[in-house]
Amino acid sequence: MVDERVERRVAVIMATDIVGYSRLMEADETSTLDAVKRLQASILSPNIAARGGRIVKLMGDGSLVVFSSAVEAVDCAISLQEELVSDQKDVVLDDRILFRIGINLADVVIEGDDLLGDGVNVAARLEASAEPGGICIADIVHRQLGAKCRLDFRDGGEIALKNIVRPVHVWHWGHAPMAGPSTSSPAARTSIAILPFENSSGAPDQDFFSDGITEDIIGGLARFRSLSVIAASSSFSFRGKAVGLREIGIKLGVTYLVEGSVRRSGERIRITAQLVEATSGKHLWSEHYDRSVTDIFAVQDEVTKMIVSTLVGQIESADVRQALRKPTTSLAAYEFYLRGLVHMRSYGADDNHQAHMMFGAALERDPQFALAHAYLALSMIALHGYANAPRDILDAALALARKAVLLDEGESGCERLLGLIHTNRREFDLAERHYRRAYQLNPNDANTLVQMGGLLARRGKIEEAMRWIDEGFRLNPFPPPWYSATLGNALYILGRYGEAAAALNELPNPGPFTCARLVACYAQAGDAAATDEAKARLLRLCPDFSTEDFINRGLLLERPEQRELFRQGLLKAGLPE
Repeated sequence: MVDERVERRVAVIMATDIVGYSRLMEADETSTLDAVKRLQASILSPNIAARGGRIVKLMGDGSLVVFSSAVEAVDCAISLQEELVSDQKDVVLDDRILFRIGINLADVVIEGDDLLGDGVNVAARLEASAEPGGICIADIVHRQLGAKCRLDFRDGGEIALKNIVRPVHVWHWGHAPMAGPSTSSPAARTSIAILPFENSSGAPDQDFFSDGITEDIIGGLARFRSLSVIAASSSFSFRGKAVGLREIGIKLGVTYLVEGSVRRSGERIRITAQLVEATSGKHLWSEHYDRSVTDIFAVQDEVTKMIVSTLVGQIESADVRQALRKPTTSLAAYEFYLRGLVHMRSYGADDNHQAHMMFGAALERDPQFALAHAYLALSMIALHGYANAPRDILDAALALARKAVLLDEGESGCERLLGLIHTNRREFDLAERHYRRAYQLNPNDANTLVQMGGLLARRGKIEEAMRWIDEGFRLNPFPPPWYSATLGNALYILGRYGEAAAALNELPNPGPFTCARLVACYAQAGDAAATDEAKARLLRLCPDFSTEDFINRGLLLERPEQRELFRQGLLKAGLPE
């Protein structure tokens, strides 16, 4: 028997795969096979050969290639992707062939014509982590590149790879084309880089403070898993360089940039921040914060939280506007999700139904989209009256929300919405547990703070509730209307009836339950004219209104004395028992 040649050496492994290959084959097998063979012969093989690579395996939907140089491997990958974009530009979006490419450097075993070892598996997992039309490389590969080429990649941080014990630090090519509707997924998250805040004080010893602000904002935004935040090491690399914002955006591969400055004068400090759309240079939002520096680190923490929470809202709004500008034929899972959020936060008669459809469409395109599962659960109970939804609807919503948490255990939004589902099921202990988990995952999410405050108010922990609600309003000074509903309910329980009525009047298109709360507020405040007006409006909406039905169906209150307080207000207004 002749022994097969076995060789062990350090090599650079490139794994490629065709995005949506099964879908393309199902749609048109003959055309897909012809197109793949043509691309392998005209683009893949020539580029690999020109850079000293060797194709170890060539499958229908991908390849495994070995190089002796990381620089050559990355150069080959970039050339492949750029030539593919040019080749496919005239092809209908849904029929385009896109590659994902992953590159690793590791010790491998070459056995005959085969390539073996954990390093090969990592390359395959990196390929799966790449964006459609993108390249994902291991940090060890990134370190081999020249300074210019390194700038073409954005820091993806450490990620867990399937069946790989240790997390791997990865970098993503910043010029991947936007994926089509059948290939996109929430992995293509909104990307943002925070540039180092300028120290405008003229005192070099204050650099630590401006740098600290910048790094805290990066850390705070990174807690929102719907965002892809560039690491400080990358964004700080542009400090002091004459590079325009558009070029920085291209090099970092981000949609948005944040820039700002810190100026200290005596015992006062001014911090400015602004959000910029990278490609156009358009300023989307700006704000300044003037504070005393009595406790400089407390100021840093406070301003960081406010910038982070406001930025998230601004980024989300900009994303929604951008998504709605695109034709419906090119919407991907994330864009359906954004459309669902628009409807979920609106108060039109058909908005809950539209939101439910949008979140369902997002899941059709990516069944593993955790937040789409969570918001589908919310839209489901919203369609059926929230806590008054039939038991089978509440059960189905709970199953969806639990699945969302399982799909992404680090997403605070999923934990928060699971808490909300438990609240509407009147499972207050479980709701509080999940809200607290959501807060631990992301203390910058104002929605979690306000919803937690609303729950604590319902549980009779009113002083603690107001602290949570006040902090939520502080972090989100331009909140959605439902914040006012939560605040109004808490203020009523506190006996601050006039303030409660003012909060509830912020709600657009109030329904019967909100109108009933307003009646109770005015009656308890002793405002007879306002009571009569609100009562008339309530009875127009709900001619057969009964206090008992409202107490049992319209209130999610744990303590009997709170329910009695609402009963007294409604009966004082002369509404039927």
